[in-house]
Amino acid sequence: MKVILIRSEDKPAPSTGRVLKTYQEARLQNTENLRKLVVDAAAAILQEEGPEAVTVRKVSQRMGCSTKIIYSLFVNKEGLAQQLYLEGCKILAQRFEEVPVSSDLLQHLLDLGEAFWQFGQEHSSYYKLMFGGAFAEFKPDAESMQGTLTAIRQLQVLIITAQQQGLISDQEETGALVAAIWSSLHGVIHLYMGGFLGDADAAHTVYKQTMVLLSRALFAASTPDRGADRR
Repeated sequence: MKVILIRSEDKPAPSTGRVLKTYQEARLQNTENLRKLVVDAAAAILQEEGPEAVTVRKVSQRMGCSTKIIYSLFVNKEGLAQQLYLEGCKILAQRFEEVPVSSDLLQHLLDLGEAFWQFGQEHSSYYKLMFGGAFAEFKPDAESMQGTLTAIRQLQVLIITAQQQGLISDQEETGALVAAIWSSLHGVIHLYMGGFLGDADAAHTVYKQTMVLLSRALFAASTPDRGADRR
């Protein structure tokens, strides 16, 4: 007896109303589901014990499977690290998207900066993996870098909007301005994580001061009085 399977995009089987999948489609779906479960297990270890604890062996133990299965899905530890990196990008993007949009673009910039600080505090393991070189062997590839750009899109849109409104000078390229802000904030967080800025409260104060100075400098370039209004 010959069994004919219809693809998922075809109409449902009339006898049962169920959509049948080909073997390849079912296998692909199962593989993607398994990959997600492995990433979830690795993410749990990352958050609970830090980046140094994320090993293929430990993830396989958490999953109750052999290391061979993990390698078959991600090739190596770096492949798993990339998926964790992209997961961190999603969390960061969500944190930025949760920031209420304000017509006061300077204040909105300060709020986005605060959201980034909170991400670093609440998801420090992700931060160290993404920006702190916690996985020495892992170097972000093109897909990972695109994930980062997507995560900070809110910041890019704000700078573009402010330039279009004449609130920030358009003499500098938007990407260069975003990179300047991004680098400065990373600098403060890295100094804090390195133990150079005292406890979290002291470091947060320095971070907020840095954010205010950056914001005022950007907006004062085209509107000198704006900086004075924030004093």
